[in-house]
Amino acid sequence: MIALDGVSAAIGGRTVLEGVSLTVAAGELVALCGPNGAGKSSVLRAACGLLPVTAGTVRLEGDPVRGLTEPERAARIAFLPQERRIAWNMAAVEIAALGLPFLPGDQARARARAALEEVGAGPLADRGVAEMSGGERARVLIARVLATGAKALALDEPVAGLDPDAAFLVMGRLKARAAAGQGVLVSLHDLPLAAGFADRIVMIDGGRVVADGPPREALSPGVLGEVFRVAGEWGQGPDNGLRLIRRG
Repeated sequence: MIALDGVSAAIGGRTVLEGVSLTVAAGELVALCGPNGAGKSSVLRAACGLLPVTAGTVRLEGDPVRGLTEPERAARIAFLPQERRIAWNMAAVEIAALGLPFLPGDQARARARAALEEVGAGPLADRGVAEMSGGERARVLIARVLATGAKALALDEPVAGLDPDAAFLVMGRLKARAAAGQGVLVSLHDLPLAAGFADRIVMIDGGRVVADGPPREALSPGVLGEVFRVAGEWGQGPDNGLRLIRRG
């Protein structure tokens, strides 16, 4: 679904990605992890064709992203940016329906309502987004991405600011989308959450990939110590998740 091969990119003359290679297959949820400023957002934007690359190639379903028309690109990948600001106080269903610009209005709103229900925001459908909390608006924007039906999803910190139950709900829905055949690439700061839901984790640091593999490999004590300066351990038995331990 998504393939970056040796991708480098710069913003304002500053290199933000250097030789990044990664793939996301259909049926796979891949988490991008790394410290602030590591390049996670730049990877997502490059994958969507929104950040010009200075080297390497970006492909969606095998085709160079730069050669796709906007409707073709929209059918192949949907993007949720980290920015949560919404300029107009429109009803949530209308905001979610903006993810379907090529459908007639009634069909777009029906798909939007279904996506809002999917993330537990169905009761908000007819409320203005300016009347909502930040977490509620975040779910509306996630619903907009889910409503598109794009074959791949790229989401930048989708659970930031959400309550724990909402974060688990959203990650569960993204996992279900992957299981149904979509490719999902999501940036996360919550490492235990990434460990619990991702099929693979790609660790980014300084614009480079430093680890790529199943959670136990990509979040090994060595990687955690090198990238985050923290210690981590994996539970045993039924509690087999990741636990972080601050050093010092």
